[in-house]
Amino acid sequence: MRIEKATYYSAILPEHRGNPLIEALPPKVEDAELVDRLSNYPERIFQETTLRAIERVEYLTRLKELRQPLPLYFEVFRAIEMAIKEGYSTKNPFSPTTMNYLHYSIDNRPTVEPRTGFFQPKGSGITIIGESGVGKTCMIEQVLNCFPDVIEHKYYQEKLLAMPQVVWIKVDCPDDSSVKGLCHRILEQLDRKLGVPATKPAATIALLLEQIEAKMKSSFLGVLIIDEMQNLNLAKAGGADRLLGFLHNLVNNLGIPLLFCANPPFDKLLSKSFKSARRAESSGYFDVSLINNDDEWELFVDELWDLQWTNVETPLDKPLSDKLYSLSAGNMDLAVRIYYSAQKAVIGTTDERITESVLELGASIAIKATRPYTEELRRKQNLSDLKRVSKKKPSSATDGTPQKVVTTLKSELITIPGDLSRPHHPEFSSALTELQSSERLGELILDTGLIQKAAEDEEPLETLKGAGVLCDDPLSTFS
Repeated sequence: MRIEKATYYSAILPEHRGNPLIEALPPKVEDAELVDRLSNYPERIFQETTLRAIERVEYLTRLKELRQPLPLYFEVFRAIEMAIKEGYSTKNPFSPTTMNYLHYSIDNRPTVEPRTGFFQPKGSGITIIGESGVGKTCMIEQVLNCFPDVIEHKYYQEKLLAMPQVVWIKVDCPDDSSVKGLCHRILEQLDRKLGVPATKPAATIALLLEQIEAKMKSSFLGVLIIDEMQNLNLAKAGGADRLLGFLHNLVNNLGIPLLFCANPPFDKLLSKSFKSARRAESSGYFDVSLINNDDEWELFVDELWDLQWTNVETPLDKPLSDKLYSLSAGNMDLAVRIYYSAQKAVIGTTDERITESVLELGASIAIKATRPYTEELRRKQNLSDLKRVSKKKPSSATDGTPQKVVTTLKSELITIPGDLSRPHHPEFSSALTELQSSERLGELILDTGLIQKAAEDEEPLETLKGAGVLCDDPLSTFS
């Protein structure tokens, strides 16, 4: 958690100048500098690859620290940055309007209007939708890490300003979609950020709402991020409506920006209400999908592949990149786990090269509990790639059936003990790989009735030998 002393920078917009809540935020930077803030590239030096195997395996943990920002990350960052500033624009701590806002709710404020006017909330909504596992949460965490959690103010322009400013908090939507459950989580996060003892939640919903609103006001919360919003679909009747009503009240009455992060069912829930959908996407709607096997994937896999602690460096080529993409279905987290497991499997063996077979072994180790889901991701990604390719170039197949390209392994064979699903003899590897990858085995089999005819013969083995498909004396045959 980052708690920083306030450092003030002149705001870009004239109407934001003189507002310490905005001027204490990190100054706006160009995309080139933002790349450095959103990314993290672990170090790997050659000397580390000469260490003992047991030591080199330890270095593999650095793989999990890799952060490669995608173009969408910059859009999300800018949307959050602007939403925070917009929400703070009407909450200058030195304004009589803000004093009135802090002491009274909109329903109970006195009729006497402050000289600067009544509080006019400018909260907005951001929605991020994407399938589970595509990296939504990781992206949000990378973006939020660019902002401090809490900013401590002492003096501003020689004026006393002893107050904390909680820039952001992130909570998960309760499974039962209860307002009480969400309020408890918000209270817990606010207390943790402020470093104060846990607040005892009020007994009734009405008092709890007053309690949470007062806490948000006094801490000058900048943005509230709610993850796992698809849990609303699992709620009992009415739960989703009550929770959405509470959240919209935060925007309408407190002017606190909201960021919803959810799986696709949530967008259908929002679309049922124009009012809810409009508020939820007022500052941006982002659809996060698996990355395609294009320039974005190349940027990521180039950085990932450099983090190699085997004792022999395996250069990255297109077949290896495509294999890792296929195994991970374009999911960066899965790709890192597969690459980690692949290196761990071969480090310390007699052959530490990374081949397509080794990547497959890594996938079998890294993806177990999530295998059905990963297969579903891969199926969807293959369909997406097929549609994308078909738009660029019409299929040459006469019957309209997509043709599968069989890629022959160019790397030397690696033998993995106990794995009988892979070729273990170099002289058979290319032929077996072609058979395993082919979708049209019938075209490769010269006599489709050979096994049936051999079964009917008195000497079936001799029949198979004569056809050249059975070899019971390899030493003499291949001498």
